[in-house]
Amino acid sequence: MEVVNNLIIGFVASFIGVLIPGLLNLSASKIRIQEGASRAYLFSIGVSLVVIAQTAIGLMLAKYLNKEPELLLQIKRIAVALFFMLSIYYLFFAKDTRIKIPQENRNSHTNRFFAGMLLAAINLFPFPYWAYIGVTFSELNWLSFSTKPFVTATIASGFGTFATLALYIKYFNQRRSARIQKLNLNWLIGGVTGIVAIITLFGLLS
Repeated sequence: MEVVNNLIIGFVASFIGVLIPGLLNLSASKIRIQEGASRAYLFSIGVSLVVIAQTAIGLMLAKYLNKEPELLLQIKRIAVALFFMLSIYYLFFAKDTRIKIPQENRNSHTNRFFAGMLLAAINLFPFPYWAYIGVTFSELNWLSFSTKPFVTATIASGFGTFATLALYIKYFNQRRSARIQKLNLNWLIGGVTGIVAIITLFGLLS
């Protein structure tokens, strides 16, 4: 049962985490439009492999924090304040920016694979995200840090990431991709960080 729980949490959490429009998924959709599906899927495989490693590190951090309840409590308090400040900043003060997809050499499929790995590696969001997921669900006894369930969750996160990117590749045409790139994603980020702050605050007060 632990393996099944970790499989579901790993897949669903990564699927949702990549669902919000950002550099990785919009890059995948643009590569599909400009260069074809095969290169977009290679890009997505590179991203997914890095996400597996990032998930493992995030969950190991969660495992350590579970053994240090006082440290975990302090981190949660800091996280609430930080997320509220980030939410206010992105909603009201951040510069209105638009996502720009980096241009890569089109001559090699291998370039797209490593481009996916590179873009995923410079994205630091999965570390705190998976630490938060690990701490939250382990406290509910839904997530196990035993070896086999742990490995299952990390691998499932890669499949969940790839599934979301595959949706962007399959269903986002040029018009939809351009429309999303014109959105001010700061409002979306501010809303997400605000929700996380409220959830964490309720957890502290309960």
